[in-house]
Amino acid sequence: QVELVESGGGLVQAGGSLRLSCAASGGIISTYAMAWFRQAPGKEREFVAEISRSGISQRYADSVKGRFTISRDGAKNTVYLQMLSLKPEDTAVYYCAATPTYRTYVPPQSEYSYWGQGTQVTVSS
Repeated sequence: QVELVESGGGLVQAGGSLRLSCAASGGIISTYAMAWFRQAPGKEREFVAEISRSGISQRYADSVKGRFTISRDGAKNTVYLQMLSLKPEDTAVYYCAATPTYRTYVPPQSEYSYWGQGTQVTVSS
């Protein structure tokens, strides 16, 4: 059983930056493709970014492309989301998730085997 714990959220002004971390325990994170999702108040949870097991491949939602970077550190069993040039519309609870396979498309959320509890990111204007 893999447990994912996010951290690094907080309150930041528009244009600022944050780095989220997702630490895994109970399993080796390198055996999973890892993703970040977010859910804003009153909205459905949406895909943000994903990284393959090797770390070679990444994909991003159009809304964050060029501003967010996903990365992973196998030695620390941790995945990161570096967020730059934050906007008020980035305000949401951010979740990390693990899936066994990095596909050529973003799979349904039901295919992610493990989820973290989320970390709040608030961007003030």
